[in-house]
Amino acid sequence: MGIFSRTRDIVAANFADLLEKAEDPAKMIRMIILEMEETLVEVRASAARTIADQKEMRRHIMKLEQLQANWTEKAELALSKDREDLAKAALVEKQKAADMADQLKAEVQVLDDALRASEEDIAKLQKKLTEARTKQANVQTRLESANNRFRLREMYAGPKTHEAFSRFDVLERRVDDAEGRAEALGLGVQKTLEEEIAELRQSDKVDAELAALKARMNNRNQEG
Repeated sequence: MGIFSRTRDIVAANFADLLEKAEDPAKMIRMIILEMEETLVEVRASAARTIADQKEMRRHIMKLEQLQANWTEKAELALSKDREDLAKAALVEKQKAADMADQLKAEVQVLDDALRASEEDIAKLQKKLTEARTKQANVQTRLESANNRFRLREMYAGPKTHEAFSRFDVLERRVDDAEGRAEALGLGVQKTLEEEIAELRQSDKVDAELAALKARMNNRNQEG
């Protein structure tokens, strides 16, 4: 049993209400579109049968009209030969053909009305189908947006993020430990002769620069 059982149900359906009540709006809109497409196929198939019936009936009407013309000719021939009885019988047959043609014409008119109704139904269904597909696109866009927001929030505040930063803290602690061990290895180590001489040279450079700086400042003061 589909969501809709008749064309008029689809035309009168309020998709917004259906989607609001649905637990899974995306699934609901897919079901609605599928039902409408199937209904459209059925309505078009019915219209095709109606058109075929019309064509067949019109062919019969043409044959009956030709038959009436033939009986008229036969009645005229009978009268020309003074056979009024035969002329009357021919006219009776002509009337039968005319009655059958009138009956078929009435049926064709009924089919015309049915075909116009089918055309109106198809137009309404097409409009509803377009509306449903538009809503499907909107629902899909909203769902994708909601899922993206959820993933972003989970990325920033989720357990995986906390776990990752916890791992960074552990790594930083390991680096601190490694650096501490490296520095500890240098504690209490006696300097080499080259290192001590290099430090003396560095100290001499600093002392020389300091003396030069004092001299420049004294000169400025005296000039002032």
